Amino acid sequence: MSGRTGGEIRRAGVAGRRPARSPHASRRQLLAGTTAAGLGLLTACAGTSSRADSASRASPPGGPGSSGGTGTPGPSGSAPSGRPTKRRRPELPRGGRELFPRYRLVGFCGLPGAAALGRLGTGDPGRRAAEAEKVAHSYAAGREPLPALELLATVANSAAGPDGTYRSRTPDATIRRFHRVARDRRGLLLLNIQPGRADVLDEVKALRDWLIHPDVGIALDPEWEMGRGEVPGDTYGHTDGQELTEVARYLSGLVEAHDLPQKPLVFHQVATSVVRKQSALRPQPGVALIKSADGIGPPGLKRGTWRELVDDLPDGLHTGFKLFYEEDAEGSRLMTPKEVLALRPQPEYVMYE
Repeated sequence: MSGRTGGEIRRAGVAGRRPARSPHASRRQLLAGTTAAGLGLLTACAGTSSRADSASRASPPGGPGSSGGTGTPGPSGSAPSGRPTKRRRPELPRGGRELFPRYRLVGFCGLPGAAALGRLGTGDPGRRAAEAEKVAHSYAAGREPLPALELLATVANSAAGPDGTYRSRTPDATIRRFHRVARDRRGLLLLNIQPGRADVLDEVKALRDWLIHPDVGIALDPEWEMGRGEVPGDTYGHTDGQELTEVARYLSGLVEAHDLPQKPLVFHQVATSVVRKQSALRPQPGVALIKSADGIGPPGLKRGTWRELVDDLPDGLHTGFKLFYEEDAEGSRLMTPKEVLALRPQPEYVMYE
């Protein structure tokens, strides 16, 4: 999730430059400031935002192999005849255990109660999921559409908070609600992490009880990964290939331990500076690494950012593309599915904010 105004991106030019600070309210300021208040309201309704504190009384639905959709494994035990039943291996929501090249992931991102942060956070979640599936079909182009709901699970804040991490965690009750919605549509739930000053891998590990499900993956927003002395909203953060590999390795371990299907790991990138030492990125078994080009602007500028970001991609890396319903159309227009699919390499993940 970018949280940038079109004006900021235009001033920044092509990918790789740091945006100028905006003197007026922007999506970046909304995300870093008012989201904390909205998340506080969600936390109050859910009881707590700490997964560690609520794990014993707010566990995710089902067990490690539960998917609730196509490919749901049956319970272990015996058939009525007394013959043992072979346990089905967990599958993706619409079948199979590999994401690509069979599927194209398409969907919405956001956070309920914060409409400025994406379409997923507006209106009834079930309706948004149905809308996402309709959009997904417009991107099929020879592949099977697989709807994806990208929910902000860790949100960067402009205030340090009691632990000094500049981030808040979305309550389990909210994650559970969207997990059920994703299952109802036989889609994926991606948990988005904007870590602030918190350790990225720690934030991923805090979501373990959700990640052991075959229909849940991770999306990282490294532009909100702050170093010492940096505050979300003031500048772009960054990650590097080694850190992304560490996250992929952890997910790969979960896939192996629970016999899960391939798990998506998306990282959004708005500028070349946001992901450093990309050559150090190492694909891991059972994990589909997806680099999503994230930038606001008219079609021409977005194509330029795309070319800059996908140049010299490491082996084993899939591509994604993000569009913004409001900001992209401000003074211009939203790119069409046909235009997005004309990009090379063709995006395998398309996300709308």
